[in-house]
Amino acid sequence: MKIRKGDNVIMLNGKDKGKTGKVIKVLSENNRVVIEGLNMLKRAVRARKQGQKGQIISKERSVNAASVALVCKSCGKPTRVGYRVGGKNKVRICKKCKNQV
Repeated sequence: MKIRKGDNVIMLNGKDKGKTGKVIKVLSENNRVVIEGLNMLKRAVRARKQGQKGQIISKERSVNAASVALVCKSCGKPTRVGYRVGGKNKVRICKKCKNQV
């Protein structure tokens, strides 16, 4: 998968289309990512102890990795990711500006 934890991405479709956020979790076996503050889901939580109130919490759901695009650090545009092999290490590059992502 070309998207990693900590990357800034933009949503390409869905209810949060056009919004950007930071990847907080990558589920590579399902080809999904969890983005901070996007694709929120409301859950009702029961009271744990007597006298405590139940509440509604919001949490992030995962989205398909194909629904997001990586935002380049140098040009600031959504881009596809390529690779460049230099010596022993392999680095990700922006397909638009050819700089390291």
